[in-house]
Amino acid sequence: MKSLLLIVSNPRYLGPAWVFASLNILFGTWAIYIPIVKEDLAIDKSQLGMAIFFLSLGVFTIFPVAAKIINRVGVGKTMGLSLFVLCFTALLPLLAPNLYALMGALFLFGASSGITDISMNTLVTELEKEDRTKFMSAAHGFFSLGGVLAGLGSFFILKLNNPTLHMLLAVLLVIGVNFLFMKRYYHLKAAPVEKEPFSLKLFKPLLLLGVVSFVSMGSEGAIVDWSGLYLKEISMAPETLWGLGFLAFSTMMTLGRFLGDAVSTKLGSVKIVALGALVAIVGYAMVLTTTTYMAIAGFALCGLGFSVMVPELFRIGGNVKGVASSQGVSFIAGMGYSGFLFAPPLLGYVAKNWSLVSCFWIMLCCAILVLGATYFMGRRRT
Repeated sequence: MKSLLLIVSNPRYLGPAWVFASLNILFGTWAIYIPIVKEDLAIDKSQLGMAIFFLSLGVFTIFPVAAKIINRVGVGKTMGLSLFVLCFTALLPLLAPNLYALMGALFLFGASSGITDISMNTLVTELEKEDRTKFMSAAHGFFSLGGVLAGLGSFFILKLNNPTLHMLLAVLLVIGVNFLFMKRYYHLKAAPVEKEPFSLKLFKPLLLLGVVSFVSMGSEGAIVDWSGLYLKEISMAPETLWGLGFLAFSTMMTLGRFLGDAVSTKLGSVKIVALGALVAIVGYAMVLTTTTYMAIAGFALCGLGFSVMVPELFRIGGNVKGVASSQGVSFIAGMGYSGFLFAPPLLGYVAKNWSLVSCFWIMLCCAILVLGATYFMGRRRT
């Protein structure tokens, strides 16, 4: 909790941390309404998966140019401006009149979230190096906290009965708080590094980490996208519980990330990733029982298991010798969001032709794959 106290006691760190929360407040609010959007547009699971593919495609498309934008404009200014664009594009998917408009809206939403994601992780990496402190995991905890706030917002579904109004309220919350803190980080720029000539050897230490990022971030995105439908259609949960899977997942992920910096210091990166994979495996096993409350508890354990993986990967990616922090973060993020890119259409196809249960069997296998990868990560470090 030391890094959490560091953040809440210092506006220099609280400002960037709230950007993490803001991103997931908007994403989480969208995720809550996925079942309703599916029904309103009369689309099937496969079409929904393809629409979500365009969200991931938007994220992935921005990555090749993100580092250049950040280095030219400045990391603080890029983060502030991209966040305001994100707030506008967050409204578009809920206003889409048909499937094709939904695809376009999600592409723009994804692209704006992608540049926000890269810039906020780059900024935290720079602050850690400049101030010689660690708060990356806790900053990602604020991302999860944003998911908790979005999940709590699911209780307003019946009262508001208006998805666009709900998202507008989330946007106003995000803009209002960020406006207070923006002056703390808007002027910040990434420190110059002594670059080495480009070679694949330069990125070799990140390749295995990139595979883990691919699997873990793809699994996270799948839970966000499909947990509501799973509780609705497989567990036959009442409407008031549809958002609880996402809420439980986000709550435990928040707790894990607030504790992650201290645990990582004691156990080391490889062991904490392995432990997280084991917890996620148990979580998926509970989800696959299909019982409503057992599934919700399973989503919670999955959140705890995946909580510390991605922050550790971003920290490593932003500190590779001879590589600008924005480029290292972009590499890890690009590999991770490739999981987001391919997971939705694949799982949508599986859900349509088999079932949502089959999707979660696939994700269980992915968690086992991450556990196996930690063996090779340990050997490389040795």
